[in-house]
Amino acid sequence: MSLPPAEAARGFVTIVISTLGLIVVCLVFAPSSVTAGALSGSLPFAAILAIVGLGQMLVVQQGGFDLSVAGGVSLAVVIATHVPGGNNADLLPAVMMAVAFALVAGTLNGILVGLLQLNAIIATIGTNALLYGAVFAVSGGVPKITTPLLARIAGGETFGVPNSIYFAVTALLIVSFVMKKTVGGRRFEAMGANPLFARTVGLPVRLQMAAYVFAQLLYCLAGVLLAGITREPTAFQGDSLLLPSVAVVVLGGTSLLGGRGFPVSTVIAAFFLNQLSQFALAVGVPYSAQTIIQALALGFGIGVYSIRWTRKATRHSTPPNTEERNEILAS
Repeated sequence: MSLPPAEAARGFVTIVISTLGLIVVCLVFAPSSVTAGALSGSLPFAAILAIVGLGQMLVVQQGGFDLSVAGGVSLAVVIATHVPGGNNADLLPAVMMAVAFALVAGTLNGILVGLLQLNAIIATIGTNALLYGAVFAVSGGVPKITTPLLARIAGGETFGVPNSIYFAVTALLIVSFVMKKTVGGRRFEAMGANPLFARTVGLPVRLQMAAYVFAQLLYCLAGVLLAGITREPTAFQGDSLLLPSVAVVVLGGTSLLGGRGFPVSTVIAAFFLNQLSQFALAVGVPYSAQTIIQALALGFGIGVYSIRWTRKATRHSTPPNTEERNEILAS
């Protein structure tokens, strides 16, 4: 049930060429957007988007959308800033609390979608509302200055590279290894490619539930980092990440119908979308128009991969043959 090599590589080649082309355009028309100072300021936010995009990718692979991104990120932000109250000694307990909330939210999404078979959009909207209830309970809607230790860890640099980049690369390596090199990862992709058949051959529903749990953990990581990068983050810090998280998944080549995911391409797409926003600001496009730019990027991704989605939809409507069945069972 894996894609042909040429088909699988198309997403990677497309996003790499698009990114290189964007850099050339930036060098010609907005060189200030690719200076060392500009990149030092924008790359941490590209890393945040990459981490969130990896979480969204896991859910999209199961044919769903996770609309609880904003609540998950925002809750991690307010816990990491409000609970310690500026005290470095209380930072670790605060981070552990944020992780606990992420596990609960991910499990709730997994139960609603995996076990109760609710529509993923409806289920995650409900979870997002609960998460924002927790956001207001913790913060009261009032921003707070981040802890000095978290500011050094998340907002600092090592060997001239923002620390958030190291966190994003680590998340990428873990997700890539689990998805591509483990039996569970291959079964996970098989379940997303053909959920009904996967259930008939005995693939456990917990694989689908795991997508939402690990997605929330990645949102939590992004939120904690964002709390350190932004000196005084707001209680709505995650709102701006919902549309971009879907856009980078699509630009990275993952089909919205589910199935195989492309972690490396998703991370490159995060840099592409972030740099596109920087280019737009450099040439005078107002910040309020960023959502339009992100929507256009999402539309571009859908257009590029529409042919593959059509082929994949045809495969979904056709009963799997013996070879496909044996491939899933062998994995």
